[in-house]
Amino acid sequence: MSIEAAAAPPAMLDVLLASPRGFCAGVDRAIDIVERALDLFGAPIYVRHEIVHNTTVVQSLRAKGAVFVDDLVDVPTGSTLVFSAHGVSQAVRREAESRGLKVFDATCPLVTKVHVEVAKMCREGLHLVMIGHAGHPEVEGTMGQAEGVHLVQTPEDVPNLPFPPDAEVAYVTQTTLSVDDASAIVTALRARYPRLREPKKQDICYATQNRQDAVKLMAPQVDVVIVVGSPSSSNSNRLREVAARLDRPAYMVDTANDLQAAWLHGAARVGVTAGASAPEQLVQQVIDRLRELGARNVRNLEGVAERVQFPLPKGLGAKSPQRVTGSS
Repeated sequence: MSIEAAAAPPAMLDVLLASPRGFCAGVDRAIDIVERALDLFGAPIYVRHEIVHNTTVVQSLRAKGAVFVDDLVDVPTGSTLVFSAHGVSQAVRREAESRGLKVFDATCPLVTKVHVEVAKMCREGLHLVMIGHAGHPEVEGTMGQAEGVHLVQTPEDVPNLPFPPDAEVAYVTQTTLSVDDASAIVTALRARYPRLREPKKQDICYATQNRQDAVKLMAPQVDVVIVVGSPSSSNSNRLREVAARLDRPAYMVDTANDLQAAWLHGAARVGVTAGASAPEQLVQQVIDRLRELGARNVRNLEGVAERVQFPLPKGLGAKSPQRVTGSS
């Protein structure tokens, strides 16, 4: 048998679609802010960091006149600037003000909520811990809300914190983490710090949790899982990890062109989901590619209906109605 024949997918393949999947309200709002700014003020509109972590979205906005920068020194004085959905530090806000930039803040309101928590904890004199991934822009923005925030990435980091066990410690969480990973770290914090101050409500956002729960429902019903999302997307990577922990082969694709027929060898059912920054059009293109590879039956699983919407900043008008959020 040839290598090509051995790698060929089955003649008939069922596809199950996770629900919800794709754009969340925060991503939808952030993209809308850039598009509205381009409509109202014209190109170029500068955006600090990628507005959301999706290659297709960024390329589309760049083609319309958005200029993505990592350093405000690259933004001409007096220009219009958009902060990405991941949020920024207080230092970046001060720099933008000092440069006379007209700023529209696309920070997800759920990330802003975490920033407010950090400021409150700092005023109360608590020792601050951030549960998250080093180098992620959301983590950098959140830790930049106050001095002396300590990053914890794994339970093994907890014993290395410089606070004594009787200290009053408080924590916040990156909004796009795996719920299970964050829970393990919180358990370690509770064991070391009996006086641990916890948020009244978890910081992991509703969309992140809903998409992870949808994968937990879907994965046991399929032989392989495909996650549509860019490599830089934290929440997309977490979806792949959730499926892998349920002993299902799981792969991430930025676009349908990344899908490999060999992944489907021996599979009768494939599950498809998408990270919160991935457009539904990319999911549909993956489905089209799966049809080329033998898929005949495509079915949406039932899931949580998301109806969350966030208003645009003042000066940009009403929210565009055409984009679908939280596909189901």
